[in-house]
Amino acid sequence: MIELGVNIDHVATLREARKGAEPDIITAAKLCELAGAHQITVHLRQDRRHIQDRDVELLKQVLQVRLNLEMAAVDEIIAIAHHIQPSTVCLVPENRQEITTEGGLDVAGQVERLTSVTSDFHKAGIKVSMFIDPDPEQVDASAQTGADYVELHTGAYANAHDKDILSELDRIAAAMARALNSGLIVNAGHGLTVRNLPAVAAIPGLNEVNIGHSIIARAVFVGLEDAVQEILEVLSAYSDHV
Repeated sequence: MIELGVNIDHVATLREARKGAEPDIITAAKLCELAGAHQITVHLRQDRRHIQDRDVELLKQVLQVRLNLEMAAVDEIIAIAHHIQPSTVCLVPENRQEITTEGGLDVAGQVERLTSVTSDFHKAGIKVSMFIDPDPEQVDASAQTGADYVELHTGAYANAHDKDILSELDRIAAAMARALNSGLIVNAGHGLTVRNLPAVAAIPGLNEVNIGHSIIARAVFVGLEDAVQEILEVLSAYSDHV
């Protein structure tokens, strides 16, 4: 089956709006887990605008499914990741002024450093994913670093209109095929919803999607478990394409 990682950052965004204890991030994670999510994803940002260090520590302790830590490849967060020992780290770009991640990581521009970072994580038993735009240069560079996965940034597809939608899907499909041929496992994420997910899920070879904002937004109306299950139902219809 195409697996689902649920990003629960925006549960923490709501909590941090009042700097209180609610909504509880651990309860959210366990509800997603019970609903069938295969992984919980959180982004420990340098500015700590939503997820906090203690959140990551507690999640590691209580989750029965995998913990995927999105992070910038900076020394402070790298050290925390080595301490926490998540199943996977997903290396992402990070801009202090951004509302959300605005694009893929420029792996090609820092292959030597990211190869070293990846090697150190592998020595610690942690798998590594590169969050990249569906660009052949970035796919090739990710393979060169020794990464286990690439997560293709689907934001341009999610925001596309009319004929541009097909063009963006073609980019994703081409990048996915190139990555698979390079021995990488391919994930996807950013801006995916119940409505636009099917076209991505139908591309052969997709391993996993990570979805956050649309699930948390939908949960306001139907509850978190139902919101997760709606996405799982979409994925189950396309899993025979993997």
